[in-house]
Amino acid sequence: MDCFGLGGVLIREEDIDGVFAAHKAFCADWEIDYPLHSSKIRGGQGKFGWLKKPDNAASFLPALEDYLLSLPIISIACAVHRPGYVHRYKDRYQERLWFMCKTAYSILIERAAKYADSEGRKLEVFFEMTGRKEDKDIAQYTKELKKTGPPFATGTSEAYTPFTASDFRRIVLGEPRQRTKKTPMIQIADLVLYPMAKGRYDPTYRPYVRLSDGGKLIDCYLAEDERPLRGIKYSCFDDVAPPKE
Repeated sequence: MDCFGLGGVLIREEDIDGVFAAHKAFCADWEIDYPLHSSKIRGGQGKFGWLKKPDNAASFLPALEDYLLSLPIISIACAVHRPGYVHRYKDRYQERLWFMCKTAYSILIERAAKYADSEGRKLEVFFEMTGRKEDKDIAQYTKELKKTGPPFATGTSEAYTPFTASDFRRIVLGEPRQRTKKTPMIQIADLVLYPMAKGRYDPTYRPYVRLSDGGKLIDCYLAEDERPLRGIKYSCFDDVAPPKE
C-alpha cells in the first residue's frame, strides 16, 4: 500500500447516544481506558502491546470486528494511490501539485453530502485534530466548497454530477468541528478507514470483507452502476490491479 486516505462514518443523529453507549460497553468489557487506535492495534504497539500475544489477538480482534459490525454506521472514504497521483499530475502542475488532502477531502465531503441529501438529511462534519495548519486547511477546504464548489475541472468531472456551491451551502451545516482521538466516533472512523483503503489492494482482506458483508460500507447502499459515482472513491489506481479472488 502506498496511498493517502481520508474517511469516516456517517451516523444518524438519533443513533449517536447508542454509539456512545456501545463504545463505553466494549471498552469496559476489555478494560480499555485509552483510545482504540487502528495502527497500534494492528501492530500491537504502545498500550496495545498486549496484542503481540497470539492468544490475546485471537480473542480481541474478532470481538472488535463484531463490535464495529453492531454499530449503526455507514463507512465512506477516498483513497488516493500516491504514485498514480504524482504520475497523473506532475506534467500538468509540475512543482505545484495539488495537495492530496484537498482532493480527498473534497471528494469525501461531496459524496457524504450526496448520501445525506438522498436521505433527506443535512451533513455535519467532525474531524480529528492533527495539527494547527492541517486543521485550518480542513476549514478552508469547506469554505471553498461552499463558495466556489469542488476544485476540479468541469470537463473531467461532469460524469460525476458534481455538486454546486449552493448544494454544499444547503446540505453541509456550518463549519467542520475539531475533535480529539478521545471521541468514540473519531476512533470508529480510524478503525474503518484502513480496511477501506486496503480493500482496493486486496479485496480478500478480512476486515474489509466483514465490513462489506455486514452492510457497513456506503457501496452496500448503492446500485452497482452508482458506486463509481457516489461510493468509496479510489483515485489514481490506474496501474494497480487488485489480486484475483
